[in-house]
Amino acid sequence: MRRPPAAVDDRGRALRREVLELVALVLLVDGVFIGLYYLLGLAATRDGLKPAYTILWTAVTLLVVLRGLGRIRAARLRLRR
Repeated sequence: MRRPPAAVDDRGRALRREVLELVALVLLVDGVFIGLYYLLGLAATRDGLKPAYTILWTAVTLLVVLRGLGRIRAARLRLRR
């Protein structure tokens, strides 16, 4: 069985690390926002604060995901070379 060159193997590890980092960051963002939701008592409010909070949560998650996907794409491109 042929083994890939060490450089390709390192780049594969870098790709896996980027994917795991993306998953961890999304879980972290969700954990922080869920914790703040209950800590700030937003579950009991009836005003327009909940939709604004949801929009903020979605925007932050989107930024984290887009950054992570860009890094994953760059790692995949390095893997092809």
